Amino acid sequence: MARKYSRKASGDVERVMKKRKAGTLRSGRSKKKVKSRKQAVAIGLSEARAKGRKVPKKASKKTAKRKTAKKRKTAKKK
Repeated sequence: MARKYSRKASGDVERVMKKRKAGTLRSGRSKKKVKSRKQAVAIGLSEARAKGRKVPKKASKKTAKRKTAKKRKTAKKK
């Protein structure tokens, strides 16, 4: 399987995950403490994008909705 992110981007995400585990990671304008693992990954990827690292573009809402609808449909069949 091909690498999704560059090594530097993976390092940025790893650094952010360590901050989350230590309890020092805070989000955007509200400065609330980040508890969610998914949110921490998103913060790491957005920081990597800002630095110009090789990271895929954000998925559009339309694509995300389509994916979740497809998952629900396959879950119902089982």
